[in-house]
Amino acid sequence: MFVARTGVFLEKEFLTNSGKGRNIELEEVQQQQDIEPEVEEISQEVEENSTDLETEPLRRSTRERHEPERYGFLVTTHGDVLLVDQDEPRTYQEAVSSPDLEKWLEAMRSEMDSMSDNKVWTLVEPPEGVKPIGCKWVFKKKTDMDGNVQTYKGRLVPKAAFHDYEIWQMDVKTAFLNGKLEEDVYMTQPEGFVTPENAGKVCKLQRSIYGLKQASRSWNLRFNEAIQEFGFIRNEDEPCVYKKFSGSIVSFLILYVDDILIIGNDIPTLQSIKTWLSSCFSMKDLGEAEYILGVKIYRDRSRRLLGLSQSTYIDKVLNRYSMEESKRGFLPMRHGISLSKEMCPSTPQERKRMSQIPYASAIGSIMYAMICTRPDLSYALSMTSRYQANPGECHWTAVKNILKYLRRTKDVFLVYGGEEELRIKGYTDASFQTDKDDSRSQSGFVFCLNGGAVSWKSSKQDTVADSTTEAEYIAASEAAKEAVWIKKFITELGVIPSIADDVYLYCDNNGAFAQAKEPRSHQQSKHILRHFHLIREIVDRGDVEICKVHTDDNIADPLTKPLAQLKHDRHTESLGIRYVSDWS
Repeated sequence: MFVARTGVFLEKEFLTNSGKGRNIELEEVQQQQDIEPEVEEISQEVEENSTDLETEPLRRSTRERHEPERYGFLVTTHGDVLLVDQDEPRTYQEAVSSPDLEKWLEAMRSEMDSMSDNKVWTLVEPPEGVKPIGCKWVFKKKTDMDGNVQTYKGRLVPKAAFHDYEIWQMDVKTAFLNGKLEEDVYMTQPEGFVTPENAGKVCKLQRSIYGLKQASRSWNLRFNEAIQEFGFIRNEDEPCVYKKFSGSIVSFLILYVDDILIIGNDIPTLQSIKTWLSSCFSMKDLGEAEYILGVKIYRDRSRRLLGLSQSTYIDKVLNRYSMEESKRGFLPMRHGISLSKEMCPSTPQERKRMSQIPYASAIGSIMYAMICTRPDLSYALSMTSRYQANPGECHWTAVKNILKYLRRTKDVFLVYGGEEELRIKGYTDASFQTDKDDSRSQSGFVFCLNGGAVSWKSSKQDTVADSTTEAEYIAASEAAKEAVWIKKFITELGVIPSIADDVYLYCDNNGAFAQAKEPRSHQQSKHILRHFHLIREIVDRGDVEICKVHTDDNIADPLTKPLAQLKHDRHTESLGIRYVSDWS
């Protein structure tokens, strides 16, 4: 689902030259090398001991255990507890053989009535030479907070294999020169090209030009006008995404300044789009998309997998800050590290020294990787970015630890694919009063689709929470608003609208879960600001279904706090972050 990540507006260049910062960084690395061997040896020893403990067989009781009936909806797989109902049929045959036969038949009839009411199809004789795609029923029990079944749902979905579209790339040459100016803009003649007969004259611009503040906007208006003439429709929730449907033929066009991705399921149609674009603008055909905006696109079409990596960009960042030969870090932020304003420079000498260090530049460089493909950096970057105005030595050390972690993990991919069913699953979490300066909590959420993260955020909350429940409730409210946007965006794409019907938001706090699902007045929560209660309306109208998840299975956990090595690695893999060799 590469389309789902195209909504983020990206900057092409974060890297700038800073000779002074580079020299100081060499000095910093040297100092760090003098003091870190002992720390690294301890870390390696702990890791080896952890490995030994993991491989040593544990003594377990042989007493026969029986789980109570209230845990009937839990399934254990390789030690992980999943919130899955064991009684949900996987096929139509299982449904009609189920003890709940009448309930499932009623659910299927309701789904078919909806199809008829919306005139989803008409029955016709199969055209010669056309192979129709298959379909299947998906069955789901909806439960309340106590696990009692409230609704039986049957859903008919196409088996379209999600979707193995073609992804082609084009580049617009001199894009800004295509924009039309609405204002009268005059410019002096280019130096060296002033002829005697035109001396003293100025240039009145008829089109935008690079450097004008309105140049990018003018180009965007020009392109939008042209692309809509060809039949494309702009996505209302993400204006850089366009779609065009013609029967079963689907085409998407994604624009970022002068870079274009063309995605679709019919090669002749995509070829006609490229031909038309070339007739309107000066274009460069880059063939099948492999590398765009610093992001490498890797596809294994035999297994319907797509991966995004920024290894080349990360190498440039490491070289820029003289960290290409640094030690490899195990975590983006070490467990137990707590940053605060107390670590900021307190003397003129310290301020002068830190002013020469490219702290803000490094934050910006790492942020580009975090926004595109690396949700595992979100928490560390959120914490370190708060001190850009006056960073101290400890803050800079924390930034360098992120770079060391990037050096170890630069070759990982954010992978999509491999799931049999498309379902939007969101996870929300909060860490209570993590900011030592103002006692505010940290919110984090992540949404996954087809095996990989498509939207994520880690940020300090805007208000002080006086309990863990309140912090979790605030975080869930912010995540619910993001879920509404994702649902609108995917529905607008129109490929499989039904995947946006059920958006699941998982929360691991009982109090926040209860407040969102079954509002109640409580002495410790009645002071919560009104706008955070928006989640109740979102849940009530069915835009999002909030669910309970065990804290060990909440993959938003690394977005709110530093974790131990094993837990961090397990969660990042659940986010879709893994090496090519680990693709399965």
